[in-house]
Amino acid sequence: MTPIDAGGRPPRRTRPPGARRALGAALAVLVAAGVPASATTAARPFGLPFAQPPGPGTWYVAQPYGNTVYAYFERNTLYGAGQGLHMGLDLAAACGTPVVAVGDGTVLSVDGRGGSPPHNLMIDHHNGMVSFYGHLRERPALAVGQYVRRGEPVALSGDMYGTCQASPHLHLEIRDRSLNRVFNPVALIDADWHGLLLLGAAPPAFERDLDAPRRWQAIDDQPDITLGGRLLNAFEHAWPAGGRP
Repeated sequence: MTPIDAGGRPPRRTRPPGARRALGAALAVLVAAGVPASATTAARPFGLPFAQPPGPGTWYVAQPYGNTVYAYFERNTLYGAGQGLHMGLDLAAACGTPVVAVGDGTVLSVDGRGGSPPHNLMIDHHNGMVSFYGHLRERPALAVGQYVRRGEPVALSGDMYGTCQASPHLHLEIRDRSLNRVFNPVALIDADWHGLLLLGAAPPAFERDLDAPRRWQAIDDQPDITLGGRLLNAFEHAWPAGGRP
């Protein structure tokens, strides 16, 4: 049963404060960069990159975007270029799972910049944002400039090691058109992310700055990344402690 308020109306749905802050920050950056306001007003303009419903037997969140424990431990090595943060969402899925476009757009690159081997794909959504799909099983059969629609199959998920045994997953990023600014996909993809964390593996942990212990502790409350910028998680007092200096 849907609850109603004193006036007999269903209550208005609201986003968690972290999601509102993350979305607002991303849109503010786009507006400042000259993206038309009309292109930034739609809340969560993108869909999920899989047509299958989430679940332990299909796909689930393996590592979120942002201030994860693993990224913190590798902040000066693997994740140094991303200010010490994990630059995208890792969605665990069996090799060969169809990947769909998160929004309408044109293919910007196939096996271009961005890493995430063995194959990757970028789609320009013409709203100031670009989606990036990494660790694909094979080179996508798409041409640069080709138009794709939201929900259309564009690739197959793979394994970063190319074995389809070690770590099969899709790495998904949302960047601005310059490709140097990376946003939290959770703030831009329409899905029940807190519900998704209940599926599959245990909820992922975020590194804690003991001098600001509440900061960056939720999947929808993570900072934007500027590639090549200073470390954001160079915490003086951190938990769990460790990682490469």
